[in-house]
Amino acid sequence: MARAGITLEGLTRAAADLADEVGFEHLTVSAVARRLGVKDPSLYAHIGSAHELKVRVALLALAELADRAAEALAGRAGKEALGAFANAYRDYAHAHPGRYAATRFDLDPETALASAAPRHSELSRSLLRGYDLPEPAQTDAIRFLGAALHGYITLELTGAFSHTQRPTASSWNWTLDALHTALSGTSGG
Repeated sequence: MARAGITLEGLTRAAADLADEVGFEHLTVSAVARRLGVKDPSLYAHIGSAHELKVRVALLALAELADRAAEALAGRAGKEALGAFANAYRDYAHAHPGRYAATRFDLDPETALASAAPRHSELSRSLLRGYDLPEPAQTDAIRFLGAALHGYITLELTGAFSHTQRPTASSWNWTLDALHTALSGTSGG
């Protein structure tokens, strides 16, 4: 029986908030139970395992990030759309590092298809329409875009750029300019 006052949505949000504080990789049922002031078994009335808890946080994060990216893209095209889209991801990652890490969590194929994950691909394709890329170049560009953005953001969040004085925002802008140039010069091949 579920404990009064705890809902699955509340549990998921508490877990996501905790992941932002301690890191997604350190998220445990015990830590969430302590956060909520209950014993671990109280949470198992809502979730079946620690893995399920992480899946729920991943699903929440994917949906939140897709909403932000869609809002950023609205009414924009080309370089302006690229910058808005990329900044939505980067801003989300800085505001919610644990949730951002959760967006990279390995979901089973059925769960992934039912999540907001396909929406991220659709948003990327929407962005790339401004670059007029035919297939298979469009699929390659989606992978390139994801690798560049997620790679940069992950390195930045882990402090990998802290060894130089150049602000990471300057390098981020340079990266976006380089992406725009690459996407603009890409042909169908």
